[in-house]
Amino acid sequence: MLIDQIKALASDIRMQMLEWLKDPEGNFPPQGHDAPKEIGICMTHLQHKAALSASSTSSHLAILQQAGLVEATRIGKWTYFRRNEAAIAAFAEQLKREL
Repeated sequence: MLIDQIKALASDIRMQMLEWLKDPEGNFPPQGHDAPKEIGICMTHLQHKAALSASSTSSHLAILQQAGLVEATRIGKWTYFRRNEAAIAAFAEQLKREL
């Protein structure tokens, strides 16, 4: 899993997405729900902020999700993404131990 996480972080845009998701209220407009840290940010908002196509945004988010760094919540036809803080902390600890 460590190698997959390192590969996921090897992209400037994926790193930027994680940084934006660290402070969802400060980086995105209201989401139509009251819990952006718990539910997440709509993929559409991430797409617009990153200035990417829907398919590129989806691919980047899928890589982060497969690496366990983000989690997705589906509400109706919308998918919301949030950071997986526990996985990010575990990754940082493992990296610290192994390097």
